[in-house]
Amino acid sequence: MLRILIVASLITLQGCAAALVAGGMGVASSVHDRRTMGTQIDDKTLLARVNNLLAESPEIEEYAHINVNVYNGIVLLAGQAPNDDLRNKAEQAAKSVQHIRKLHNLIRIGTPTTAGTRTNDVWLASKVKANLLADERVDGLHVDVMVEDSEVFLMGLVNANEANVAVDIARNISGVARVVKAFEYMQQ
Repeated sequence: MLRILIVASLITLQGCAAALVAGGMGVASSVHDRRTMGTQIDDKTLLARVNNLLAESPEIEEYAHINVNVYNGIVLLAGQAPNDDLRNKAEQAAKSVQHIRKLHNLIRIGTPTTAGTRTNDVWLASKVKANLLADERVDGLHVDVMVEDSEVFLMGLVNANEANVAVDIARNISGVARVVKAFEYMQQ
C-alpha cells in the first residue's frame, strides 16, 4: 500500500518528486531500515564530518564538486576534481574521520558539472528511487541512490538478488549512463 501511495504521489506531483522521494521517505525508511537506529545516527554524523572537512579546503570548495554518501559506515565519494591532487586530498580528508569502515573514492577527474547537469541528476535520482519503490522484486527502502553526471551509485545492505534487481532497474531508466554498485552484502 505504501508503494502505491508513493508512486501515485510522484505521478501527481512530478515537480516535487525529488523532494518527496528524498525527504518524505525519511520516517518510513528509518523505521524500515536494516541498520540499527544507532548506526543510522552514526552514518549521519560521519556524513556531516566528511562534508565539513571537505568544506574546510578552499581548493576543493573552489575547483571540485564532490558529493558524499554514508551507509553502514561505508563512505562513497563521487563527483569531479580537476586533477589527482584534489581527488587524493578529498580522499585523505575523508579517511581522517574516525569510525569509517570502508571508503569508495569514485571522484572522476574532470571539470565540475554544471547546474543543469546537477538538476538532471536530481531528476534521475528521483526516477531511479521511484522505480525501486514501485518494483515488487526489491524493497526500494533498502537502497540508497546517488547520481553524479548521469552515473547512478547504489548503496545499501542487501542480498545478491536484491543488488542485481536494483542494478537492472536503474540501468533501464532513460538517461542513466552507468550504474555503480557500492553495496554491502548480507548473508542469504
